[in-house]
Amino acid sequence: NMPILGAHQSIAGGYHRAIQRAHQAGCQCVQLFTKNNNQWNAPPITPQQAAEFQAVAAQLGMGYLLAHDSYLINLASPEPALWRRSVHAFAAELRRAETLGIGYVVTHPGCYTTADPEFGLRRIIQALDAVHAETRGTPVRCLLETTAGQGTALGWRFEHLARIMEGVRDPDLLGVCFDTCHVFAAGYALSPLRSYRATMRALDKTVGLPSVKAIHLNDSARERGSRVDRHAHIGQGKIGLAAFDYLVNDPNFQAVPMYLETPKGMHQGEDWDVINLRTLRELADRNAPRQ
Repeated sequence: NMPILGAHQSIAGGYHRAIQRAHQAGCQCVQLFTKNNNQWNAPPITPQQAAEFQAVAAQLGMGYLLAHDSYLINLASPEPALWRRSVHAFAAELRRAETLGIGYVVTHPGCYTTADPEFGLRRIIQALDAVHAETRGTPVRCLLETTAGQGTALGWRFEHLARIMEGVRDPDLLGVCFDTCHVFAAGYALSPLRSYRATMRALDKTVGLPSVKAIHLNDSARERGSRVDRHAHIGQGKIGLAAFDYLVNDPNFQAVPMYLETPKGMHQGEDWDVINLRTLRELADRNAPRQ
């Protein structure tokens, strides 16, 4: 039983290019931005672009397409104008994903900035209800990402995500994206095995393991509990290989696609995505029984 492994890829040159880049690196799944992630507005996706994207995905057998929303969106904002803008922008992200035939959009829950965590969580619930009302009938689901807890970011405690999922009117429209670097930086241990199991029990007790629809595989350049979000190559950061071994061999996640968001570039003439995917597949291949 091999895990479903892939990576985030750039859409430079066209949406279909993300699929081609993923295929070239040996990915089975791909995450992408549907627009520039540091701008509010983007030209609409044309029917031709969507058709080409879907044709190339089908041709190359690329499944588990995942979108990530813009970094400008803040569903927890206490600032009314920014909050409203974020709600409309996030609804637009779901619609863009729908146009491309992508089933899930990952978002960081939000930052409470000048308010407090309690206010921020209520604000996110309110925002998601508004987004769901604005996108009635779309098959696209929102995945709340676990965060590192930098600054005033919410979502670094599993309880934050559970609270949001329990608070919205349509909880079935939400799922979770588990990011290894973020969870580790937030303070959860991912090794040794008994600590990994304790963290997964905590995740199951709060959001429930079946809610995890995507996993981001990133090592962490900073230590556990640092609350600093700095991704590193697999096995080259403070998390270490053991945690990734447990994850790729975890029976609970065999059907959950896992995406690298590790730094891009080359190492000794080889693409880093290729190297990181090989590392993960070697861990999965050893297939020692882990009960």
